[in-house]
Amino acid sequence: MKGMIIVCAGIMLAACKGLPTSEIKFGRYGELHASKPDFARVEHEFPLALADLAKLTPETLIAYDQEQIDQIYARLAAGAIPDGLFDGSPFSPKDTFGNRLTAGFADGLPDIAARIKTTKFELLRKYLWSKKVFYRDSRLARNRVENMASLEHLVSGDLTSIPNVTVNGQKQWLMFPARLYCGQSLLDSRRESIVIDYSYNDEIPGYREQPDSLAGRRGMQVRDEIRMIRPGFYLGRAYLGKIFLLNFTLYNKEIAERHSPEYLKTGKTRQDCWPGEQARSVVHR
Repeated sequence: MKGMIIVCAGIMLAACKGLPTSEIKFGRYGELHASKPDFARVEHEFPLALADLAKLTPETLIAYDQEQIDQIYARLAAGAIPDGLFDGSPFSPKDTFGNRLTAGFADGLPDIAARIKTTKFELLRKYLWSKKVFYRDSRLARNRVENMASLEHLVSGDLTSIPNVTVNGQKQWLMFPARLYCGQSLLDSRRESIVIDYSYNDEIPGYREQPDSLAGRRGMQVRDEIRMIRPGFYLGRAYLGKIFLLNFTLYNKEIAERHSPEYLKTGKTRQDCWPGEQARSVVHR
């Protein structure tokens, strides 16, 4: 078809696009949206093996284009709702030519996001997808802010009243609260994802109007969803309203080192969310 670029899969794809060489295979696709394959078919033909998951890292994921990230995400299950401290790394979508798709995003975003995209939005991009703490039992999440200097002019009330934790001897402030629950994925409805929802953060204890409202229902309506690659390591998708914005990873080194080896042998792990009628296949090879 004219204008269509068919992208090669697996190891050939890595060679064509300069991506990390791995055994991960992808359904064939082109530049046009109509060429994207059905996720159920991709998972049936190319189920992710435990060996594939073992090779994925926060660093290697950044090299894949967005269709490949989407196909990886669709072949994951939610896994365990995270608990404890996690470090995050956001990264923008990339097209099949290797270009980061950052320009033009504001055209479809909520009005407030378009207005603040060059100032407060960049601050939120740093703080919402960088460092988090999860409270699985209470189904809450908060973002850890290491440096308050960039936020001080936005924060209302007494700064000393902001809850904080100490991590590796460094004080971190807990801000931008969110609800944590299992819910339908906005990308792949075949099974649930873990949702980090800021829409009603004004109902969470410790909420302060500024700056927490920037992420809430009267602000940019941030909604994240994540699925587990292996224990302690998650791939996430960030939305403003229902508009996809960026990808991110979450990583807890201690959990990963303690639980990943056993998972990568057996494929057995805690599943807190509905796995769907077409449960993810665990392939040993």
